[in-house]
Amino acid sequence: MIANSESLVLPQHEIHIWRASLSQNSAYLQQLVKTLSVDELDRANRFHFEADRNRFIIGRGILRSILSYYLDIEPHQLQFCYGSHGKPALKTCDLLHFNLSHSQDLALYAFTYDRQIGIDLEYVRHIPGLEQIVAQFFSTRERTTFLALPSSQQPAAFFHGWTCKEAILKALGDGLALPLNQFDVSLLPDRPAQLFSINGDRAAAERWLLQSFIPAVNYVAAMAIEGHDWEVKCCQWQGLQVKDSDVVLSVCEDVSFDWHRPVYGDSQS
Repeated sequence: MIANSESLVLPQHEIHIWRASLSQNSAYLQQLVKTLSVDELDRANRFHFEADRNRFIIGRGILRSILSYYLDIEPHQLQFCYGSHGKPALKTCDLLHFNLSHSQDLALYAFTYDRQIGIDLEYVRHIPGLEQIVAQFFSTRERTTFLALPSSQQPAAFFHGWTCKEAILKALGDGLALPLNQFDVSLLPDRPAQLFSINGDRAAAERWLLQSFIPAVNYVAAMAIEGHDWEVKCCQWQGLQVKDSDVVLSVCEDVSFDWHRPVYGDSQS
């Protein structure tokens, strides 16, 4: 159990993935509101529904909280900049890379040093017209694999492939703006995630490693990371413990996800 900022150390060879609930009590919500910037509050106020607005506030507030523990700075003092495609980064620390994703009431955050990273999360649900979506956004190889599957297996293959494609796109950030159908990934959820090529370039794909995992029941996620020499540590953000209007330190605990083992090279389809 981690109960203070001094315990949140991110070694150079580690990747930390945090899972957090976006369903929090009003006392915690009000604490997080105080940490957001003016532009973040403006973005929050543009949401039509209160539930969506609160999820955004909680998601950004937790991001600021975790970053503040790594960097030993107050959450409200953090300053973000954004690439032309919207990927956030820190203005004052370009060595610490991070990415986040949320779906429904769950959020994932990934942090590492000196390497690009992307993470994507999806709540597994019924999506009508999967074949049309696959035809538009999946590569020729992926479409062939998808259509060859029994209809009962297609939804799982879709979410597996979609999160992998989004994760690599987010990891690339502004470095390469390509349509999703230019990324060739594995689709079969019972096999490890793989990136076969980027815009037909197999050598470019070898720079990256994909890992898919199940962070919670009815969710699927994927992480894309530059390089291979790293270890993953997973944590659950517990939020702030509030008692008698007094705010106690944030706490977190180690957790484990259902990971597919990584595969290097193009050894499987």
